[in-house]
Amino acid sequence: MRGIETKKTGIRKQVFTEIAKLAYEGWDATKFEALPYKLIKGEVATYRDSVFVERAVVGERLRAAMGFPLRDYNEPSLISEGIEEELLNEQYYEPPLINIVKFACNSCPEDRVFVTDACQKCLEHPCVEVCPKDAITIKGTKSTIDQDKCIKCGRCIDACHYHAIIHQERPCSKVCGMKAIKSDELGRAEIDHSLCVSCGQCLVNCPFGAIIDKSQIFQTVTALKSDTPVYAAIAPAFAGQFGNVTTGQIRSACKDLGFEDVVEVAIGADLCTIEEAHDFLAEVPEKQPFMATSCCPAWSMMAKKLFPRFAPYISMALTPMVLTARLIKEKHPNCKVVFIGPCAAKKLEARRRTIRSYVDFVLTFEEFSGILEAKNIDISKCEEDREFNDASAGGTGFAVSGGVAKAVEDLLKELEPNIQVKTAKAEGLPECYNMLKMAKAGKYDGYLLEGMGCPGGCVAGAGTIAPVKKSTALVNVMSKRNTEKSPMNSKYMEYLPLLEEMK
Repeated sequence: MRGIETKKTGIRKQVFTEIAKLAYEGWDATKFEALPYKLIKGEVATYRDSVFVERAVVGERLRAAMGFPLRDYNEPSLISEGIEEELLNEQYYEPPLINIVKFACNSCPEDRVFVTDACQKCLEHPCVEVCPKDAITIKGTKSTIDQDKCIKCGRCIDACHYHAIIHQERPCSKVCGMKAIKSDELGRAEIDHSLCVSCGQCLVNCPFGAIIDKSQIFQTVTALKSDTPVYAAIAPAFAGQFGNVTTGQIRSACKDLGFEDVVEVAIGADLCTIEEAHDFLAEVPEKQPFMATSCCPAWSMMAKKLFPRFAPYISMALTPMVLTARLIKEKHPNCKVVFIGPCAAKKLEARRRTIRSYVDFVLTFEEFSGILEAKNIDISKCEEDREFNDASAGGTGFAVSGGVAKAVEDLLKELEPNIQVKTAKAEGLPECYNMLKMAKAGKYDGYLLEGMGCPGGCVAGAGTIAPVKKSTALVNVMSKRNTEKSPMNSKYMEYLPLLEEMK
């Protein structure tokens, strides 16, 4: 849970920090093998049944943090198995990005209506009376539900005066808008990777820390140590992620880590706004019934997987991350670009082959904080550097739900003052799915549709640290402070045709 330091988030940060330290010191398989014992000390388990299981789970986390797949649990191997050889080949990671450590999974019930100990075995027992399948009986000290008969209609839940009946769902599958999480033969969670769009919401919502994603921390630090200039492209969702700090201090901290400079991705958001506004004017409704925004990879992948005929209706505009990376590479052709943001799915977008991203590495805010920890850098104590001030208010607002649609709508009204713009937005993949069903039924003809894979928008991405509401408020404050209101005044607009043509 963002904003609360739990054992799960604590272990994740420790793993990221240790991988960053190892990268700064140089690869050492012996040190890597010792890390589970460094992170999990003693003989008594803290949060699992056994200290040996805790170390085994940490071992898999360390592999994923290096960008490598989980091991085959039926074959003996070191946790460093295969890493050294692939590092020499600069192999970063391959899909699947999101993985489940099976022996860390609690085998949570998939979907059941359950009577808790709050049941009073009351005389009225309305739960029995309202059940349409006669699935409820009074046994012993409370009501009992026959799971084979229960159809999960929820009538008993509504009828119970004591709120003693609850609907239990597996947390990871409940938030999966793709319905990609099922159970294996032992009742453990299993991801159907043909459906998964790597939004990472299952990772955030698994209370047992059984779901992990791959990282590029080691490779990023290695690049920072090299002679090649490395630029950071930071997403506007950074507001509030690192405490009460200024953008000038963030720039200073990045330079302390070895980055050449920092470019705000809100600049790319301005260019994306211009592209999407022109796409909308050119296409809707003459050539297509509606247009969907393009910047969220989880949303666009979901639309293409579940509603393939809508694929042409998703804007062809390059995403803010890609536009910013291309802008950096245009100015500094021999550099490397690290996208620092809130999103797990951006890791796969950066590696797609259909549209070259020009992004070399992707770090989440959570992973970036591990690198800062490894170098003992406290952003709040860094010196002031030049503030971020090149983006418009709308470009910064891309980070929150509704922000993309608002930026495009405002520009459309600027370009065509008499235009009537209809917009709809959805946040979280389940809501996005429902919006697309409505579009399929013709309810959104003539609309601009904004989809965000995470509830709340980018500020709620799987790699964020701060509470979503706090980050949303701070992004809005930052957006209002931006003196430039129109993306058409961006000093980078002249680069747009060139960036679109880059291969």
